[in-house]
Amino acid sequence: METPATTLAQASLPAFARRLFEHLPRADQRRWAHIYLEGLLNTPGKKSVRRIAAAVSGSPTASQSLQQFVNASPWDWMPVREKLARWVERRLPLRAMVIDQVILRKRGQHSCGVHRRYLASTGRSVTCQVGVGAFLASDDAALPVNWSLLLPRAWTEDPLRQARARIPDTARAWPFATHVLELACQDTMGARSRPLPVVADLEGSSGASAVIGRLDVNEREFVVSVPGKLRIVPGGGRLAHCHVNASFRGPLLPAYSLHERDPGFPIRTEEVAEAGHLGAETVTSCLVHVPEPGPGAALRTYRLLAVRNGGKGRSAQLWLTNMLETSTDEVLALAGTLSRTARAVRDMEEHVGLLDFEGRSYPGWHHHMTLVSAAYAHRLLSSAPRRTGVHPLPRERKPFAHAAVGP
Repeated sequence: METPATTLAQASLPAFARRLFEHLPRADQRRWAHIYLEGLLNTPGKKSVRRIAAAVSGSPTASQSLQQFVNASPWDWMPVREKLARWVERRLPLRAMVIDQVILRKRGQHSCGVHRRYLASTGRSVTCQVGVGAFLASDDAALPVNWSLLLPRAWTEDPLRQARARIPDTARAWPFATHVLELACQDTMGARSRPLPVVADLEGSSGASAVIGRLDVNEREFVVSVPGKLRIVPGGGRLAHCHVNASFRGPLLPAYSLHERDPGFPIRTEEVAEAGHLGAETVTSCLVHVPEPGPGAALRTYRLLAVRNGGKGRSAQLWLTNMLETSTDEVLALAGTLSRTARAVRDMEEHVGLLDFEGRSYPGWHHHMTLVSAAYAHRLLSSAPRRTGVHPLPRERKPFAHAAVGP
């Protein structure tokens, strides 16, 4: 049954498509962009190019033309993503930019970047592509507005594969942490008064300390999950609120020492009811320094939080932030936005064809992910009223007291 909301959404789709794709140089490109977007939203079942083309045209060449537009046409996806981000920010009270890995299961070995990967969540290995998405997140939703593709060395160091998939010469087999930096640096402020805090899960990533240092140097606020083996120095004294531009030769401790109540940490412990939807009951925190890699590197000050959710035998989750004057509730609320991405990915798989792309090229993957992101945003927000004003400041700001409150 058609509702007023769906009627409005359908009526606004042409204007939405015109806005996103007006920079495309040819009229046929703009037409096929609209058709693919509409197909992702309205084609029942699997949203393959063939099914979308059959739904909109009786021409035997429609499928080939649509495949050409998505997989081979050399249109630039970045202007579309920038316009999409601005469109989303005008309709949501945004809290964070969440950067997360997305597993895209595939069949066969020819899709760009496909490889076998072990998933700890299922205990099995799968054939997949790994996308890294930048999501604009509110308290209730997360919408992807930018993407990068994680490429194994087997794809970047094989000239034949690279040529067939049209992988650019600048592409490298970067680890997830590098993709986080790349996407964070591509974020533009738009109508916002300041950049959004970056939220990411670096727990299983190498190079976490380098990412943390780079984000801080670029004056980006962040809340990131970190590995327990991250080497840190307990904070204190005159170093608590400054950066030391000199080599550090003192003792290093693993970050997990905090939730083991190491006596070297001047900690404070808080009971938190909701903990930003993390389900936590107790949060232990303290100031720490994280030496950056390399000789003469800076020694910067951060706040480390160990979040326990009450289950016996379960280790605490560790979060690191440079938001030293922000309340614990606000930091944990930001950390909680990370959970929004999994729900968004499930919705995109079910409703807008996230996994249905059948092309094999690097540009084709980026085109499809851009169009899927636009379809998902339109599906969720087309009937949302346009917001006035800019991104609100955090609800509450209280300085973090360095003195120990007790174990």
